[in-house]
Amino acid sequence: MVTEDGADGPPEAPAEDAPILPKPTTGSESASDDAHSADAAEPDGEEENQVVEGPRMRERRERAERRAAQARATAIEQARREAKRRVQGQAVEAPKALGKRTVRGLRLFVWLIVLTIISVGLGLILYFTPVMSARNLVITGIGAVTREEVVDAAKVTLGTPLLQINTDQVADRVAGIRRVASARVQREYPSTLRITIVERIPIVVKDYPDGPHLFDKDGVDFATAPPPPGLPYIDVDKPGPSDPPTRAALEVMTALRPEVVSQVSRVAAPSVASVTLTLTDGRTVVWGTTDRTDEKAEKLAALLTQPGKVYDVSSPDLPTVK
Repeated sequence: MVTEDGADGPPEAPAEDAPILPKPTTGSESASDDAHSADAAEPDGEEENQVVEGPRMRERRERAERRAAQARATAIEQARREAKRRVQGQAVEAPKALGKRTVRGLRLFVWLIVLTIISVGLGLILYFTPVMSARNLVITGIGAVTREEVVDAAKVTLGTPLLQINTDQVADRVAGIRRVASARVQREYPSTLRITIVERIPIVVKDYPDGPHLFDKDGVDFATAPPPPGLPYIDVDKPGPSDPPTRAALEVMTALRPEVVSQVSRVAAPSVASVTLTLTDGRTVVWGTTDRTDEKAEKLAALLTQPGKVYDVSSPDLPTVK
């Protein structure tokens, strides 16, 4: 900086109390200021040159901006896809842990399969090997029927595996015995086959040229043999399970009280509507039809305590004694 005396050096500091006066400008300083002003104004001119651009320059700039925007969008999309692939890869590499219920269900399923295999294997062993075979034949319920009759009808070979024995077929064969009403066959492991029979009980008897025939409550002629003491005789034309008069007479006999049955010596049924009973002491009971059979049986038990020859319960509302 040039001082007033023309010597170079730092400017003197103004006095502490001296007022600061504006420095007079010289011609050279004014020119310098104008130059600085012109320099400061130059950027404005450059900005105007940048704003004011031709159509080609603007088109190039817009294309460049579009390419840059498209490149940014492509980069963002690629980054998003890469992140998605990374997440999916982690999900595949680290599967979700199974829940407790699922684990228990899988364990139960495995145990069921194991038990099924064991059961099938055990069944095959029992079916094809004599490990559990019929070595004992137990027969219960026999009385008039002999054990030999049951064994012959059953046709069971001892030593046969129990699972190979068809119990239904054996029961049907045993039930084919005339005196047998029903039969039941059971396997009792490890080596027993049990046959339980129910014998037919005679309810009435009818004389034939070859001897007395015994009939059960169903009207089945199951034996030709001497009747038990006190067994009533039946008077019907064609006794049998399918004969209506036979069924009517047997229905009356099964409805009577035990103390009355023991007094009956004969039951006659010329038709289903004219059933009569003859007692051992010669008294007669007029029964009529099988309607209200239980009620008639109850009334008859009371009437027989009264003296008389003929007891009519054909109309249970008006029973009579003669």
